[in-house]
Amino acid sequence: MNSRERVLGRVRRALADVTPDERPYEEAVARDYLRAHGERTAEETVELLAENLADYRAIVHRAGAGELPALVMRLLAAHGSREVLVPPGLPAGWLDGAAPVRIHDRAELTAARLDRVDSVVTGCAVAVAETGTLVLDGSPDQGRRRISLIPDHHICVVRVPDQVVSSVPQALERLDPTRPLTWISGPSATSDIELDRVEGVHGPRTLEVILFG
Repeated sequence: MNSRERVLGRVRRALADVTPDERPYEEAVARDYLRAHGERTAEETVELLAENLADYRAIVHRAGAGELPALVMRLLAAHGSREVLVPPGLPAGWLDGAAPVRIHDRAELTAARLDRVDSVVTGCAVAVAETGTLVLDGSPDQGRRRISLIPDHHICVVRVPDQVVSSVPQALERLDPTRPLTWISGPSATSDIELDRVEGVHGPRTLEVILFG
């Protein structure tokens, strides 16, 4: 008996007393959990998102329709960005002015080249208020997964209130599970056994979120 057969044998023995259920998975699994914790207005949901984003050490900004380009340029300037990475479908009006140099994402850009870019600006697919989470799904205004993970500074624009939901179950209803989903809860960070926090380990060290609308 090889290792594979031994493992499968253990699985079969563990499942021996499980009653077969011929129902489809979506019917067999109970869906009686809470879809959201409490009822909120759209404005209250956005406020909760802002609070939880800040709790995760993301930097939260707000902008109206005519304020977004100037705000993005101010954030890039404050970060000292010389190059900004731009996904292929980023709305043209989100960036204004000549500086910094715009690097348009292409398949041939290597990880080493992306690591030399100072900042990236993206949209998002949905934002979850209860968890302070941003979800990117690779749409044209978000680009490939790697462009939001390699640069040290990420500016993410969330359209409010349209892209904001209260809970993870509500977010999942909006997302396509076949797309490359990236779930972001604050800047990348980890802690060792002594709880010394280190940021920028496997993603941006600085996450700035603009609530746009």
